[in-house]
Amino acid sequence: MIELPKLILASGSPRRSEILNSVGWEFEKHVADFDESELPGELPAAYVERLARGKAEAVAANFPDQIVLGADTTVVIDDLIIAKPLDLDDARRMLRLLSGRWHEVLTGVAIVENGEISSAVETTRVKFADLPDEAIEFLVLEGSPLDKAGAYAVQAQAALFIEGIEGDYWNVVGLPVNLVYKLVRQAA
Repeated sequence: MIELPKLILASGSPRRSEILNSVGWEFEKHVADFDESELPGELPAAYVERLARGKAEAVAANFPDQIVLGADTTVVIDDLIIAKPLDLDDARRMLRLLSGRWHEVLTGVAIVENGEISSAVETTRVKFADLPDEAIEFLVLEGSPLDKAGAYAVQAQAALFIEGIEGDYWNVVGLPVNLVYKLVRQAA
């Protein structure tokens, strides 16, 4: 029998909560107060891993005897980090940039247990179909883009326009749960 230890999720993401719930992982949510600004010249993988570690460590300070999970997801195209859009016009800009192209979704995952931290980055490639203006408007107005890296949710309206995924689907949703499971098992 597999036993999943209770986690403290250092994230306010509803998608991360949904994923953990869907696999039956018991957790409490405690949002980390952590500056998510990019550092000058920071590479995307280093950025998401640093944020995941920082969030996990910030929350672990209040839960020293618990297993704390931190995560951060971003979209990358042409080596540019595409975070959450600032407004609907920014969402339109992001979707135009992704239209008809492959991009990467990177999620940094960090586990803190007994003061020890382990972390890794999951990378998944995603290809959007060509998005005509009406498809972009549909995604902007119906897809709630403002709280999503890259301005889309693969598990919602954007699924209509995804031509391919190479790698972990759950990573694109917001949490590579297989990687979380591996890191928790390694820490135990």
